[in-house]
Amino acid sequence: MEEDIENLAQPVAYSRRYLFFTVFVGGMSTLAVEFVTSRMLQTVYGTSNIVWANVIGLVLLFLALGYFIGGKVADKRPSFTLFYSLVTFAGFCSIFFLLLTSYILRQAAVALATLNVGAIISSLIGVIIALAVPVTLLGFMSPFAIRLAVRQVDDAGRTSGQIYAISTIGSILGVYLPVLYVIPTAGTRLAALLFGSILLLTGLVGLWQVRPRPALIATLLALVALPLLWPMTQGNIKAYAGQLFEGESSYNYVQVVRQDDCNYLLLNEGQAYHSYYCDGGRVPRISVWSIMIAAPFYNEEPLVAQAAVIGLAAGTIPKQFTRVFGPIPIDGIEIDPLVVEVGRDFFNMTEPNLNVIVGDGRYEFNLLDGPYDVVTLDAYKVPYIPWHLTTQDYFEEIRERLTPTGVVAVNVGRAPQDRRLVEAITATLLEVYPTVHAIDIPGTLNTVLVATRQPTAAETLQRHLTNLPVDADPLLVAALETAVTHTVPATPGPVIFTDQRAPVETIVDSLVLRYLLQEGLVGLPGLE
Repeated sequence: MEEDIENLAQPVAYSRRYLFFTVFVGGMSTLAVEFVTSRMLQTVYGTSNIVWANVIGLVLLFLALGYFIGGKVADKRPSFTLFYSLVTFAGFCSIFFLLLTSYILRQAAVALATLNVGAIISSLIGVIIALAVPVTLLGFMSPFAIRLAVRQVDDAGRTSGQIYAISTIGSILGVYLPVLYVIPTAGTRLAALLFGSILLLTGLVGLWQVRPRPALIATLLALVALPLLWPMTQGNIKAYAGQLFEGESSYNYVQVVRQDDCNYLLLNEGQAYHSYYCDGGRVPRISVWSIMIAAPFYNEEPLVAQAAVIGLAAGTIPKQFTRVFGPIPIDGIEIDPLVVEVGRDFFNMTEPNLNVIVGDGRYEFNLLDGPYDVVTLDAYKVPYIPWHLTTQDYFEEIRERLTPTGVVAVNVGRAPQDRRLVEAITATLLEVYPTVHAIDIPGTLNTVLVATRQPTAAETLQRHLTNLPVDADPLLVAALETAVTHTVPATPGPVIFTDQRAPVETIVDSLVLRYLLQEGLVGLPGLE
Protein backbone atom coordinates (compact mmCIF):
# COMPACT_ATOMS: atom_id res chain seq x y z
CA MET A 1 0.00 0.00 0.00
CA GLU A 2 2.81 2.41 0.81
CA GLU A 3 4.37 1.68 -2.59
CA ASP A 4 1.08 2.57 -4.28
CA ILE A 5 0.73 5.85 -2.37
CA GLU A 6 4.28 6.84 -3.26
CA ASN A 7 3.72 5.89 -6.89
CA LEU A 8 0.56 7.98 -6.91
CA ALA A 9 2.23 11.00 -5.39
CA GLN A 10 5.17 11.01 -7.83
CA PRO A 11 4.20 8.95 -10.89
CA VAL A 12 6.91 8.09 -13.37
CA ALA A 13 6.36 9.14 -16.98
CA TYR A 14 5.58 5.67 -18.28
CA SER A 15 2.83 5.21 -15.68
CA ARG A 16 0.94 8.28 -16.91
CA ARG A 17 1.35 7.40 -20.58
CA TYR A 18 0.32 3.83 -19.94
CA LEU A 19 -2.65 5.03 -17.90
CA PHE A 20 -3.88 6.96 -20.94
CA PHE A 21 -3.29 3.92 -23.16
CA THR A 22 -5.37 1.81 -20.76
CA VAL A 23 -8.20 4.33 -21.00
CA PHE A 24 -7.99 4.06 -24.81
CA VAL A 25 -8.29 0.26 -24.63
CA GLY A 26 -11.16 0.59 -22.17
CA GLY A 27 -13.10 2.86 -24.54
CA MET A 28 -12.51 0.42 -27.41
CA SER A 29 -13.59 -2.55 -25.30
CA THR A 30 -16.79 -0.87 -24.13
CA LEU A 31 -18.12 -0.36 -27.65
CA ALA A 32 -16.81 -3.75 -28.76
CA VAL A 33 -18.75 -5.43 -25.92
CA GLU A 34 -21.87 -3.53 -26.97
CA PHE A 35 -21.62 -4.57 -30.62
CA VAL A 36 -20.68 -8.17 -29.86
CA THR A 37 -23.64 -8.43 -27.48
CA SER A 38 -26.03 -6.93 -30.00
CA ARG A 39 -24.82 -9.34 -32.70
CA MET A 40 -25.30 -12.26 -30.34
CA LEU A 41 -28.84 -11.12 -29.54
CA GLN A 42 -29.50 -10.66 -33.25
CA THR A 43 -29.27 -14.42 -33.82
CA VAL A 44 -32.28 -15.01 -31.55
CA TYR A 45 -34.24 -11.79 -31.11
CA GLY A 46 -33.59 -10.14 -34.47
CA THR A 47 -32.47 -6.62 -35.35
CA SER A 48 -35.54 -4.58 -34.52
CA ASN A 49 -35.23 -1.11 -33.06
CA ILE A 50 -36.63 -2.53 -29.81
CA VAL A 51 -33.68 -4.92 -29.49
CA TRP A 52 -31.16 -2.19 -30.29
CA ALA A 53 -32.81 0.26 -27.88
CA ASN A 54 -32.64 -2.33 -25.08
CA VAL A 55 -28.97 -3.09 -25.73
CA ILE A 56 -27.97 0.58 -25.85
CA GLY A 57 -30.16 1.47 -22.87
CA LEU A 58 -28.75 -1.35 -20.73
CA VAL A 59 -25.16 -0.48 -21.67
CA LEU A 60 -25.74 3.15 -20.69
CA LEU A 61 -27.41 2.09 -17.44
CA PHE A 62 -24.54 -0.19 -16.43
CA LEU A 63 -21.95 2.38 -17.49
CA ALA A 64 -23.67 4.99 -15.32
CA LEU A 65 -23.58 2.54 -12.42
CA GLY A 66 -19.88 1.92 -13.07
CA TYR A 67 -19.11 5.64 -13.27
CA PHE A 68 -20.84 6.22 -9.92
CA ILE A 69 -19.28 3.31 -8.04
CA GLY A 70 -15.90 3.71 -9.71
CA GLY A 71 -15.66 7.34 -8.70
CA LYS A 72 -16.41 6.53 -5.06
CA VAL A 73 -13.91 3.66 -4.99
CA ALA A 74 -11.22 5.82 -6.61
CA ASP A 75 -11.62 8.50 -3.94
CA LYS A 76 -11.29 5.96 -1.15
CA ARG A 77 -8.41 3.95 -2.66
CA PRO A 78 -6.60 5.92 -5.41
CA SER A 79 -4.23 3.06 -6.16
CA PHE A 80 -2.62 2.03 -9.43
CA THR A 81 -2.59 -1.54 -8.16
CA LEU A 82 -6.34 -1.52 -7.59
CA PHE A 83 -6.96 0.23 -10.91
CA TYR A 84 -5.03 -2.29 -13.00
CA SER A 85 -6.47 -5.16 -10.98
CA LEU A 86 -9.96 -3.93 -11.90
CA VAL A 87 -8.92 -3.59 -15.57
CA THR A 88 -7.59 -7.15 -15.54
CA PHE A 89 -10.77 -8.45 -13.91
CA ALA A 90 -12.91 -6.48 -16.40
CA GLY A 91 -11.03 -8.14 -19.27
CA PHE A 92 -11.60 -11.59 -17.85
CA CYS A 93 -15.29 -10.85 -17.21
CA SER A 94 -15.68 -9.52 -20.76
CA ILE A 95 -14.49 -12.88 -22.07
CA PHE A 96 -16.36 -15.08 -19.63
CA PHE A 97 -19.72 -13.33 -19.58
CA LEU A 98 -19.88 -12.74 -23.34
CA LEU A 99 -19.15 -16.42 -23.97
CA LEU A 100 -21.73 -17.26 -21.32
CA THR A 101 -24.16 -15.01 -23.19
CA SER A 102 -23.49 -16.98 -26.36
CA TYR A 103 -24.25 -20.24 -24.53
CA ILE A 104 -27.45 -18.82 -23.03
CA LEU A 105 -28.60 -17.60 -26.43
CA ARG A 106 -27.95 -21.01 -27.96
CA GLN A 107 -30.47 -22.39 -25.47
CA ALA A 108 -32.80 -19.47 -26.21
CA ALA A 109 -32.70 -20.36 -29.92
CA VAL A 110 -33.91 -23.86 -29.07
CA ALA A 111 -36.59 -22.38 -26.82
CA LEU A 112 -37.75 -20.04 -29.58
CA ALA A 113 -37.91 -22.89 -32.08
CA THR A 114 -40.20 -24.80 -29.68
CA LEU A 115 -41.99 -21.60 -28.52
CA ASN A 116 -41.04 -22.22 -24.86
CA VAL A 117 -41.99 -18.80 -23.50
CA GLY A 118 -40.62 -19.40 -19.99
CA ALA A 119 -37.21 -20.43 -21.31
CA ILE A 120 -37.11 -17.44 -23.68
CA ILE A 121 -37.80 -14.96 -20.87
CA SER A 122 -35.34 -16.60 -18.47
CA SER A 123 -32.68 -16.55 -21.21
CA LEU A 124 -33.23 -12.84 -21.73
CA ILE A 125 -32.85 -12.20 -18.01
CA GLY A 126 -29.63 -14.22 -18.02
CA VAL A 127 -28.27 -12.11 -20.87
CA ILE A 128 -29.04 -8.90 -18.97
CA ILE A 129 -27.20 -10.17 -15.89
CA ALA A 130 -24.26 -11.33 -18.01
CA LEU A 131 -24.04 -7.93 -19.71
CA ALA A 132 -24.17 -6.06 -16.41
CA VAL A 133 -20.90 -7.35 -14.97
CA PRO A 134 -18.32 -6.42 -17.64
CA VAL A 135 -19.97 -3.15 -18.65
CA THR A 136 -20.22 -1.96 -15.04
CA LEU A 137 -16.55 -2.77 -14.52
CA LEU A 138 -15.67 -0.90 -17.72
CA GLY A 139 -17.55 2.08 -16.32
CA PHE A 140 -15.10 2.16 -13.41
CA MET A 141 -12.19 3.05 -15.65
CA SER A 142 -12.68 6.71 -16.65
CA PRO A 143 -13.42 8.21 -13.20
CA PHE A 144 -10.71 6.04 -11.63
CA ALA A 145 -8.18 7.11 -14.28
CA ILE A 146 -9.07 10.79 -13.77
CA ARG A 147 -8.51 10.42 -10.03
CA LEU A 148 -5.10 8.86 -10.62
CA ALA A 149 -4.02 11.36 -13.29
CA VAL A 150 -5.08 14.63 -11.62
CA ARG A 151 -2.33 16.09 -9.46
CA GLN A 152 -3.70 19.56 -8.73
CA VAL A 153 -7.00 21.33 -9.14
CA ASP A 154 -5.64 23.65 -11.83
CA ASP A 155 -5.07 20.66 -14.11
CA ALA A 156 -8.34 18.85 -13.39
CA GLY A 157 -10.26 20.13 -16.40
CA ARG A 158 -7.44 19.56 -18.88
CA THR A 159 -6.65 16.09 -17.55
CA SER A 160 -10.27 14.89 -17.48
CA GLY A 161 -10.76 16.28 -20.99
CA GLN A 162 -7.72 14.34 -22.21
CA ILE A 163 -8.96 11.12 -20.65
CA TYR A 164 -12.48 11.44 -22.08
CA ALA A 165 -11.05 12.33 -25.50
CA ILE A 166 -8.72 9.31 -25.47
CA SER A 167 -11.54 7.04 -24.29
CA THR A 168 -13.81 8.34 -27.06
CA ILE A 169 -11.15 7.76 -29.73
CA GLY A 170 -10.85 4.20 -28.45
CA SER A 171 -14.63 3.89 -28.66
CA ILE A 172 -14.50 4.89 -32.33
CA LEU A 173 -12.12 2.01 -32.98
CA GLY A 174 -14.45 -0.20 -30.94
CA VAL A 175 -17.27 0.64 -33.34
CA TYR A 176 -15.55 -0.02 -36.66
CA LEU A 177 -13.05 -2.78 -35.88
CA PRO A 178 -15.54 -5.45 -34.69
CA VAL A 179 -18.28 -4.58 -37.19
CA LEU A 180 -16.18 -4.24 -40.33
CA TYR A 181 -13.47 -6.81 -39.70
CA VAL A 182 -13.38 -8.97 -36.58
CA ILE A 183 -16.97 -10.28 -36.46
CA PRO A 184 -17.21 -11.04 -40.22
CA THR A 185 -13.77 -12.67 -40.13
CA ALA A 186 -13.78 -14.54 -36.83
CA GLY A 187 -17.38 -14.50 -35.55
CA THR A 188 -18.88 -13.05 -32.38
CA ARG A 189 -17.43 -15.56 -29.92
CA LEU A 190 -13.85 -15.15 -31.08
CA ALA A 191 -14.45 -11.37 -31.17
CA ALA A 192 -15.44 -11.57 -27.49
CA LEU A 193 -12.29 -13.57 -26.76
CA LEU A 194 -10.08 -11.14 -28.72
CA PHE A 195 -11.30 -7.86 -27.23
CA GLY A 196 -11.56 -9.28 -23.73
CA SER A 197 -8.01 -10.64 -24.01
CA ILE A 198 -6.68 -7.25 -25.15
CA LEU A 199 -8.24 -5.62 -22.09
CA LEU A 200 -6.97 -8.44 -19.85
CA LEU A 201 -3.43 -8.15 -21.22
CA THR A 202 -3.49 -4.37 -20.82
CA GLY A 203 -4.45 -4.73 -17.17
CA LEU A 204 -1.77 -7.35 -16.55
CA VAL A 205 0.99 -5.21 -18.12
CA GLY A 206 -0.08 -2.26 -15.97
CA LEU A 207 -0.12 -4.45 -12.88
CA TRP A 208 3.39 -5.71 -13.65
CA GLN A 209 4.58 -2.09 -13.71
CA VAL A 210 3.34 -1.27 -10.21
CA ARG A 211 3.17 -4.56 -8.27
CA PRO A 212 4.95 -7.54 -9.87
CA ARG A 213 3.91 -10.11 -7.26
CA PRO A 214 0.12 -9.68 -7.67
CA ALA A 215 0.72 -9.44 -11.42
CA LEU A 216 2.45 -12.84 -11.39
CA ILE A 217 -0.49 -14.42 -9.56
CA ALA A 218 -3.01 -12.83 -11.93
CA THR A 219 -1.00 -13.95 -14.96
CA LEU A 220 -0.88 -17.54 -13.75
CA LEU A 221 -4.62 -17.53 -13.12
CA ALA A 222 -5.24 -16.14 -16.61
CA LEU A 223 -3.04 -18.80 -18.18
CA VAL A 224 -5.09 -21.47 -16.42
CA ALA A 225 -8.53 -19.93 -17.04
CA LEU A 226 -8.31 -18.89 -20.71
CA PRO A 227 -7.71 -22.42 -22.09
CA LEU A 228 -10.74 -23.59 -20.10
CA LEU A 229 -12.87 -20.95 -21.84
CA TRP A 230 -11.68 -21.86 -25.34
CA PRO A 231 -14.25 -24.69 -25.82
CA MET A 232 -17.02 -22.10 -25.37
CA THR A 233 -15.91 -20.49 -28.64
CA GLN A 234 -16.37 -23.72 -30.59
CA GLY A 235 -19.41 -25.40 -32.14
CA ASN A 236 -22.37 -23.99 -34.03
CA ILE A 237 -24.09 -20.80 -32.93
CA LYS A 238 -27.38 -22.58 -33.61
CA ALA A 239 -28.02 -26.27 -34.07
CA TYR A 240 -31.03 -26.60 -36.37
CA ALA A 241 -31.99 -29.94 -37.85
CA GLY A 242 -30.71 -30.07 -41.42
CA GLN A 243 -28.38 -27.10 -40.98
CA LEU A 244 -25.93 -26.97 -43.89
CA PHE A 245 -24.20 -23.67 -43.19
CA GLU A 246 -23.95 -20.80 -40.75
CA GLY A 247 -21.80 -17.70 -40.87
CA GLU A 248 -21.63 -14.06 -39.84
CA SER A 249 -21.14 -11.02 -42.02
CA SER A 250 -21.11 -7.29 -41.35
CA TYR A 251 -24.88 -7.33 -41.88
CA ASN A 252 -26.37 -10.67 -40.84
CA TYR A 253 -26.12 -14.00 -39.12
CA VAL A 254 -26.72 -16.34 -42.07
CA GLN A 255 -28.05 -19.91 -42.01
CA VAL A 256 -28.86 -22.46 -44.67
CA VAL A 257 -31.23 -25.21 -43.55
CA ARG A 258 -32.34 -28.21 -45.60
CA GLN A 259 -35.83 -29.68 -45.31
CA ASP A 260 -36.83 -32.55 -47.59
CA ASP A 261 -35.32 -31.66 -50.98
CA CYS A 262 -35.17 -27.87 -50.43
CA ASN A 263 -32.58 -25.47 -49.04
CA TYR A 264 -33.83 -22.42 -47.13
CA LEU A 265 -31.99 -19.18 -46.39
CA LEU A 266 -32.55 -17.88 -42.85
CA LEU A 267 -31.18 -14.61 -41.50
CA ASN A 268 -30.67 -13.52 -37.90
CA GLU A 269 -33.51 -14.78 -35.68
CA GLY A 270 -34.68 -17.16 -38.41
CA GLN A 271 -38.41 -16.47 -38.15
CA ALA A 272 -38.73 -16.13 -41.92
CA TYR A 273 -36.87 -17.58 -44.88
CA HIS A 274 -35.51 -15.22 -47.49
CA SER A 275 -34.87 -17.62 -50.38
CA TYR A 276 -35.34 -21.27 -51.16
CA TYR A 277 -34.12 -23.71 -53.77
CA CYS A 278 -35.43 -27.22 -54.31
CA ASP A 279 -33.58 -29.95 -56.17
CA GLY A 280 -34.02 -29.63 -59.91
CA GLY A 281 -35.52 -26.15 -59.56
CA ARG A 282 -38.86 -27.47 -58.28
CA VAL A 283 -41.23 -24.78 -56.95
CA PRO A 284 -43.19 -26.40 -54.10
CA ARG A 285 -45.57 -23.53 -53.41
CA ILE A 286 -46.65 -20.11 -54.60
CA SER A 287 -44.72 -17.57 -52.55
CA VAL A 288 -44.19 -13.81 -52.48
CA TRP A 289 -41.57 -14.21 -55.20
CA SER A 290 -43.86 -16.28 -57.44
CA ILE A 291 -46.60 -13.66 -57.20
CA MET A 292 -44.20 -11.03 -58.55
CA ILE A 293 -44.26 -12.94 -61.84
CA ALA A 294 -47.87 -11.79 -62.19
CA ALA A 295 -47.01 -8.08 -61.90
CA PRO A 296 -46.48 -7.39 -65.65
CA PHE A 297 -49.83 -9.00 -66.50
CA TYR A 298 -51.75 -6.00 -65.22
CA ASN A 299 -50.71 -4.37 -68.52
CA GLU A 300 -52.58 -5.06 -71.75
CA GLU A 301 -49.30 -6.24 -73.28
CA PRO A 302 -47.19 -7.96 -70.59
CA LEU A 303 -43.80 -7.58 -72.22
CA VAL A 304 -40.81 -8.44 -70.06
CA ALA A 305 -37.43 -7.86 -71.69
CA GLN A 306 -35.38 -6.65 -68.71
CA ALA A 307 -35.87 -6.74 -64.91
CA ALA A 308 -34.26 -5.49 -61.73
CA VAL A 309 -34.42 -7.18 -58.33
CA ILE A 310 -33.77 -5.05 -55.24
CA GLY A 311 -33.19 -7.42 -52.36
CA LEU A 312 -31.74 -10.34 -54.31
CA ALA A 313 -31.04 -12.61 -51.31
CA ALA A 314 -30.07 -16.04 -52.72
CA GLY A 315 -31.74 -15.48 -56.10
CA THR A 316 -35.23 -17.01 -55.91
CA ILE A 317 -36.87 -14.20 -57.90
CA PRO A 318 -34.40 -14.26 -60.84
CA LYS A 319 -34.62 -18.04 -60.98
CA GLN A 320 -38.42 -18.00 -61.28
CA PHE A 321 -38.42 -15.02 -63.68
CA THR A 322 -35.91 -16.80 -65.89
CA ARG A 323 -38.04 -19.93 -65.90
CA VAL A 324 -41.18 -18.04 -66.99
CA PHE A 325 -39.80 -15.25 -69.21
CA GLY A 326 -36.62 -16.85 -70.51
CA PRO A 327 -33.01 -15.65 -70.08
CA ILE A 328 -33.84 -11.95 -69.95
CA PRO A 329 -31.18 -9.60 -68.48
CA ILE A 330 -31.75 -9.24 -64.73
CA ASP A 331 -29.86 -6.86 -62.44
CA GLY A 332 -29.97 -8.19 -58.88
CA ILE A 333 -28.89 -6.00 -55.94
CA GLU A 334 -27.97 -7.55 -52.57
CA ILE A 335 -26.27 -5.66 -49.75
CA ASP A 336 -24.69 -8.68 -48.03
CA PRO A 337 -21.77 -10.34 -49.86
CA LEU A 338 -22.03 -13.44 -47.67
CA VAL A 339 -25.63 -13.96 -48.78
CA VAL A 340 -24.48 -13.77 -52.41
CA GLU A 341 -21.77 -16.34 -51.71
CA VAL A 342 -24.30 -18.62 -50.02
CA GLY A 343 -26.67 -18.19 -52.97
CA ARG A 344 -24.04 -19.46 -55.35
CA ASP A 345 -22.98 -22.34 -53.10
CA PHE A 346 -26.35 -23.64 -51.90
CA PHE A 347 -29.08 -22.13 -54.11
CA ASN A 348 -27.71 -22.67 -57.61
CA MET A 349 -27.64 -18.91 -58.22
CA THR A 350 -25.61 -19.32 -61.39
CA GLU A 351 -27.94 -17.97 -64.10
CA PRO A 352 -25.78 -16.38 -66.84
CA ASN A 353 -28.45 -13.71 -67.41
CA LEU A 354 -28.22 -12.52 -63.77
CA ASN A 355 -25.93 -9.56 -63.06
CA VAL A 356 -25.25 -9.60 -59.31
CA ILE A 357 -24.51 -6.23 -57.71
CA VAL A 358 -23.38 -6.05 -54.06
CA GLY A 359 -24.42 -2.83 -52.37
CA ASP A 360 -27.28 -0.69 -51.07
CA GLY A 361 -30.54 -1.08 -52.96
CA ARG A 362 -31.08 2.62 -53.55
CA TYR A 363 -27.54 3.78 -54.23
CA GLU A 364 -26.71 0.94 -56.62
CA PHE A 365 -30.06 1.11 -58.43
CA ASN A 366 -29.52 4.79 -59.18
CA LEU A 367 -26.26 3.88 -60.93
CA LEU A 368 -28.18 1.67 -63.39
CA ASP A 369 -29.78 2.84 -66.62
CA GLY A 370 -32.52 0.34 -67.36
CA PRO A 371 -35.06 0.71 -68.75
CA TYR A 372 -36.83 -2.08 -66.86
CA ASP A 373 -40.17 -3.69 -67.55
CA VAL A 374 -40.30 -5.00 -63.97
CA VAL A 375 -38.61 -3.86 -60.77
CA THR A 376 -39.16 -5.99 -57.66
CA LEU A 377 -38.45 -4.72 -54.15
CA ASP A 378 -38.08 -7.24 -51.34
CA ALA A 379 -35.38 -5.87 -49.05
CA TYR A 380 -36.73 -6.92 -45.67
CA LYS A 381 -34.49 -7.18 -42.65
CA VAL A 382 -37.30 -8.67 -40.60
CA PRO A 383 -39.46 -6.99 -39.51
CA TYR A 384 -38.34 -3.78 -41.26
CA ILE A 385 -38.15 -2.52 -44.79
CA PRO A 386 -35.24 -0.05 -44.92
CA TRP A 387 -37.02 3.29 -44.73
CA HIS A 388 -35.10 4.85 -47.62
CA LEU A 389 -36.54 2.17 -49.92
CA THR A 390 -40.14 3.13 -49.11
CA THR A 391 -40.28 6.84 -49.93
CA GLN A 392 -42.02 8.81 -52.64
CA ASP A 393 -38.62 10.10 -53.73
CA TYR A 394 -37.28 6.58 -54.25
CA PHE A 395 -40.37 5.41 -56.11
CA GLU A 396 -39.90 8.40 -58.43
CA GLU A 397 -36.32 7.28 -59.05
CA ILE A 398 -37.60 3.82 -59.94
CA ARG A 399 -40.25 5.25 -62.30
CA GLU A 400 -37.53 7.10 -64.24
CA ARG A 401 -35.92 3.74 -65.05
CA LEU A 402 -39.11 1.94 -66.08
CA THR A 403 -40.33 1.42 -69.62
CA PRO A 404 -43.60 3.20 -70.51
CA THR A 405 -45.50 0.05 -69.45
CA GLY A 406 -43.16 -0.82 -66.57
CA VAL A 407 -44.33 -2.04 -63.16
CA VAL A 408 -42.84 -2.15 -59.68
CA ALA A 409 -43.76 -4.94 -57.21
CA VAL A 410 -43.14 -4.37 -53.48
CA ASN A 411 -43.32 -6.95 -50.70
CA VAL A 412 -44.91 -5.44 -47.56
CA GLY A 413 -45.56 -7.01 -44.16
CA ARG A 414 -48.77 -6.77 -42.16
CA ALA A 415 -50.58 -8.25 -39.17
CA PRO A 416 -53.95 -10.06 -39.32
CA GLN A 417 -55.87 -6.99 -38.19
CA ASP A 418 -53.31 -4.28 -38.91
CA ARG A 419 -52.61 -3.10 -42.47
CA ARG A 420 -51.14 0.32 -41.62
CA LEU A 421 -47.80 -0.35 -43.31
CA VAL A 422 -49.53 -1.69 -46.43
CA GLU A 423 -51.81 1.34 -46.51
CA ALA A 424 -48.94 3.80 -46.02
CA ILE A 425 -46.87 2.33 -48.86
CA THR A 426 -50.01 2.17 -51.03
CA ALA A 427 -50.59 5.89 -50.42
CA THR A 428 -46.93 6.63 -51.16
CA LEU A 429 -46.97 4.66 -54.42
CA LEU A 430 -50.15 6.44 -55.52
CA GLU A 431 -48.27 9.74 -55.30
CA VAL A 432 -46.06 8.47 -58.15
CA TYR A 433 -48.07 5.84 -60.09
CA PRO A 434 -51.65 6.04 -61.34
CA THR A 435 -52.69 2.56 -60.23
CA VAL A 436 -51.74 0.24 -57.37
CA HIS A 437 -52.97 -3.34 -56.96
CA ALA A 438 -52.73 -5.37 -53.71
CA ILE A 439 -52.38 -9.15 -53.43
CA ASP A 440 -52.43 -10.88 -50.04
CA ILE A 441 -50.15 -13.91 -50.19
CA PRO A 442 -52.02 -16.95 -48.82
CA GLY A 443 -50.59 -18.52 -45.68
CA THR A 444 -48.35 -15.54 -44.91
CA LEU A 445 -48.42 -12.06 -43.39
CA ASN A 446 -47.25 -10.48 -46.66
CA THR A 447 -48.92 -8.34 -49.27
CA VAL A 448 -47.44 -7.64 -52.69
CA LEU A 449 -48.24 -4.17 -53.99
CA VAL A 450 -48.02 -3.77 -57.76
CA ALA A 451 -47.75 -0.19 -59.05
CA THR A 452 -48.07 0.37 -62.80
CA ARG A 453 -46.71 3.28 -64.78
CA GLN A 454 -49.84 3.35 -66.96
CA PRO A 455 -53.42 3.20 -65.62
CA THR A 456 -54.44 -0.46 -65.35
CA ALA A 457 -57.40 -2.55 -64.19
CA ALA A 458 -57.48 -5.70 -62.09
CA GLU A 459 -59.71 -7.36 -64.68
CA THR A 460 -56.80 -7.42 -67.12
CA LEU A 461 -55.09 -10.01 -64.93
CA GLN A 462 -58.10 -12.31 -65.16
CA ARG A 463 -58.24 -11.89 -68.93
CA HIS A 464 -54.59 -12.87 -69.30
CA LEU A 465 -55.19 -15.92 -67.12
CA THR A 466 -58.12 -16.97 -69.26
CA ASN A 467 -56.15 -16.52 -72.47
CA LEU A 468 -53.00 -18.39 -71.41
CA PRO A 469 -52.02 -21.07 -73.94
CA VAL A 470 -52.44 -24.68 -72.89
CA ASP A 471 -48.67 -25.17 -72.82
CA ALA A 472 -48.05 -22.18 -70.50
CA ASP A 473 -45.58 -22.79 -67.69
CA PRO A 474 -47.46 -24.23 -64.67
CA LEU A 475 -45.68 -21.75 -62.41
CA LEU A 476 -47.09 -18.82 -64.41
CA VAL A 477 -50.56 -20.35 -64.35
CA ALA A 478 -50.43 -20.88 -60.58
CA ALA A 479 -49.06 -17.37 -59.98
CA LEU A 480 -51.84 -15.72 -62.01
CA GLU A 481 -54.52 -17.90 -60.40
CA THR A 482 -53.30 -17.01 -56.93
CA ALA A 483 -53.01 -13.32 -57.76
CA VAL A 484 -56.53 -13.20 -59.18
CA THR A 485 -58.00 -15.11 -56.24
CA HIS A 486 -56.27 -13.12 -53.53
CA THR A 487 -56.47 -9.59 -54.92
CA VAL A 488 -57.76 -7.20 -52.24
CA PRO A 489 -58.63 -3.49 -52.35
CA ALA A 490 -55.53 -1.28 -52.43
CA THR A 491 -56.58 1.18 -49.75
CA PRO A 492 -54.33 4.19 -49.16
CA GLY A 493 -53.73 5.37 -45.61
CA PRO A 494 -53.15 8.86 -44.24
CA VAL A 495 -49.34 8.58 -44.10
CA ILE A 496 -47.08 9.22 -47.08
CA PHE A 497 -43.40 8.35 -46.76
CA THR A 498 -40.88 10.89 -48.06
CA ASP A 499 -37.16 11.38 -47.66
CA GLN A 500 -37.99 14.11 -45.16
CA ARG A 501 -40.37 12.01 -43.07
CA ALA A 502 -40.75 8.25 -43.21
CA PRO A 503 -41.95 6.78 -39.88
CA VAL A 504 -41.56 3.20 -41.11
CA GLU A 505 -39.92 1.96 -37.90
CA THR A 506 -42.60 3.59 -35.73
CA ILE A 507 -45.38 1.83 -37.63
CA VAL A 508 -43.57 -1.52 -37.66
CA ASP A 509 -42.69 -1.35 -33.96
CA SER A 510 -46.30 -0.74 -32.96
CA LEU A 511 -47.49 -3.38 -35.43
CA VAL A 512 -45.12 -6.00 -33.99
CA LEU A 513 -45.91 -5.16 -30.36
CA ARG A 514 -49.65 -5.27 -30.97
CA TYR A 515 -49.34 -8.55 -32.84
CA LEU A 516 -47.27 -10.20 -30.09
CA LEU A 517 -49.68 -8.97 -27.41
CA GLN A 518 -52.64 -10.36 -29.33
CA GLU A 519 -51.16 -13.54 -30.81
CA GLY A 520 -48.14 -14.24 -28.61
CA LEU A 521 -45.07 -16.12 -29.80
CA VAL A 522 -47.26 -18.90 -31.22
CA GLY A 523 -48.23 -16.47 -33.95
CA LEU A 524 -44.71 -16.36 -35.34
CA PRO A 525 -44.60 -18.17 -38.70
CA GLY A 526 -41.14 -19.77 -38.47
CA LEU A 527 -39.74 -21.94 -41.24
CA GLU A 528 -42.88 -24.05 -41.44
